[in-house]
Amino acid sequence: MKSHSGMGKRIKVTARGKVLRQRAGRSAGAAFASTPVRSSRHGRRLAGTVTVSKADTKRVKKLLGR
Repeated sequence: MKSHSGMGKRIKVTARGKVLRQRAGRSAGAAFASTPVRSSRHGRRLAGTVTVSKADTKRVKKLLGR
């Protein structure tokens, strides 16, 4: 089965098999723009990577071809 190329660009798998993703909502309405849509506190909370939920991990790994 082919892997999903788009999923490969958005997800990182660690050596232990954890699946990491970026938080949603980071691209638009930046907290640090001249007229911010969200507060800086909210923007900082959206930064960094988090693990994919346990419920979605199996589906994501299947899309990655693992």
